[in-house]
Amino acid sequence: MQPPFNISRSTRGGSELAFTDPLTGLGNHRRFIDKVDRLISDRADDPAPFAVGILDLDGFKPINDLFGHRAGDDILVQVGMRLRAAMEGQATVARIGADEFAFLYPMVFSEEAATEKAKMLIEILSAPYDVGERTARLSASVGCSLFYSGDETTEILLNKAETALYQAKRSGRGRVVVYTREMEEAAKRVTRIEQALRRAVSAGEVEPHFQPIVDLKTRRTVGFETLARWTDPDLGFVPPAVFIPIAEERGIIGPLSQLLLRKATEAARSWPKDLFLSFNLSPSQLVDQNTGLHILAILERTGFDPRRLEIEITETGLMTDPVSAEKIVSDLRRCGIRVALDDFGTGQSSLGRLREFQFDKLKIDRAFVSSILEDRPSEHIIRAILAMCEGLGMDVVAEGIEEEAQADRLVEFGCLGGQGYLFGKPADADATLGYLRDAFRGARRVGAV
Repeated sequence: MQPPFNISRSTRGGSELAFTDPLTGLGNHRRFIDKVDRLISDRADDPAPFAVGILDLDGFKPINDLFGHRAGDDILVQVGMRLRAAMEGQATVARIGADEFAFLYPMVFSEEAATEKAKMLIEILSAPYDVGERTARLSASVGCSLFYSGDETTEILLNKAETALYQAKRSGRGRVVVYTREMEEAAKRVTRIEQALRRAVSAGEVEPHFQPIVDLKTRRTVGFETLARWTDPDLGFVPPAVFIPIAEERGIIGPLSQLLLRKATEAARSWPKDLFLSFNLSPSQLVDQNTGLHILAILERTGFDPRRLEIEITETGLMTDPVSAEKIVSDLRRCGIRVALDDFGTGQSSLGRLREFQFDKLKIDRAFVSSILEDRPSEHIIRAILAMCEGLGMDVVAEGIEEEAQADRLVEFGCLGGQGYLFGKPADADATLGYLRDAFRGARRVGAV
């Protein structure tokens, strides 16, 4: 998905510029801007509402990787034909990016009507596509905005539609979001957080915290998972569930992850040598072939043994670009870094991924652990996961353990690793050292750490 538009009338050009997308035959970005500009001008004296929208194909890149770019182009042509056929009256559609299309409905006057039109387009695009002797399926996400006032420009309308599209993509595939005033306030807050986060990353102010991972039978700490924590002077404490997605969307996740890994490995150097450090990679890092190089460079700089590092990736991350993810996973494992599949059972992947990828560990999602005592399906799922991992030679860690009874039941089922508030909450580097001194006092010379 492209970033918000930055439209300048000076770039619209004149007759010497092409206004047609050469692949689909639809209008291109310039033609679409011109049509919206003209409609705003026509309604200057009587600003009757109209709707614009941006449609983004979900998961188009994996289809390109699977079927090839020529097949991808064929699909885009078919998408263009379907969208053109769906336009009625004065409505128009254009291709404005690799897999993004924009539409204009001059006679749509309400959010409800815009939503219905967008849902119709999504339904039209959901039918199978011919790819040689095979077929492929796609979904789409849509962001819409409505023109209400003569003060609004084409740039403002498209930026609003793009903001709505971000929200639709964040909510899942096949969604429609129409821009609202509340969304505008939320967008302003996201921008404030983004700007503060960029400054914090540059100043090295985001800190790693560490949560213990234990041997469930002995309760001995065997490692720690790294978790990001950030407190801004003006915004206060910002939860990772808020700033991590923003870092992903706004291209900050790479520098943020490198900062955290450097700080985490510097702290973990002074732990007992048999403890490992677990670190999460984001989906966007699994499509960047420089990820492995960045990790190894940090390990070399901090002097941390790669064999003590464990990288966690999610099922959703694997699905973003399976080919790229597989190469990164293989490169890391060749260097001695262990790789764990996180949040198993809640993502978009399948059991086939466990055959295609080589994982050293699987982490059972807290959603199953939290209900293990009263929900029979969760119990059976956990038993099945443990049996599967034993057959595959993979270690297992159950996340989100908060009660002794949950830990006891997991031990009964044969689960060896556990993590959760029962064993310790995330703590900063100094508090983690104190935890280790207490945990290992009498068993080894922890004073040296």
